[in-house]
Amino acid sequence: MSFAEQLSRLQAFLDADELHEEALDYVAAHGYLTALAICPDQVPEREWIDALFAEPPHYRSDAEREEVESTLIHLKAHIARQLAGEEEPELPCDLDLGDEPDDSDLRGWCIGFMEGVFLREAVWFEDAEDEVSELLLPIMVGSGLFDEQAEFAEIARDRDLVDSMIDQIPELLTALFLLCQAPEEKPALLKPRH
Repeated sequence: MSFAEQLSRLQAFLDADELHEEALDYVAAHGYLTALAICPDQVPEREWIDALFAEPPHYRSDAEREEVESTLIHLKAHIARQLAGEEEPELPCDLDLGDEPDDSDLRGWCIGFMEGVFLREAVWFEDAEDEVSELLLPIMVGSGLFDEQAEFAEIARDRDLVDSMIDQIPELLTALFLLCQAPEEKPALLKPRH
């Protein structure tokens, strides 16, 4: 089975209604795996797979469980290769929050990414707190998880600012990856475009 076929089967599994309501769907899982690929600390597979599903799914067979878990592991490795490569990483959704941000795939992706960060939050900010915070800001804004904090609410009201931050996410991911995985090649910090 090709990787594309494995991914479409994974997507069908993750987007099915049978999973626990806190389990991540395919787009959120992609964000989550992206964060795990960037994380300075290797999170054990069993831990992140269990956290992704919130509670063990009801697999039809051991073979299905193996296929789902191995495709998740392959997808994480694929994302890491994209981040380490020359090209900007591809997101499985449009870089747009649309008119209803809470219903957008991008919001789901950003929430998934933040779930990945929360697994090892202290480690993310250990070595370069300011740079990491600055690079994570557009994803935090996109996630909507922090909208109750005054400074985030203020940003959220400025649609043009939000859109310009969202547009930077692919390049920020590469910068975060270099910062966390290859600190000796620290990227020049991306300055927000006004």
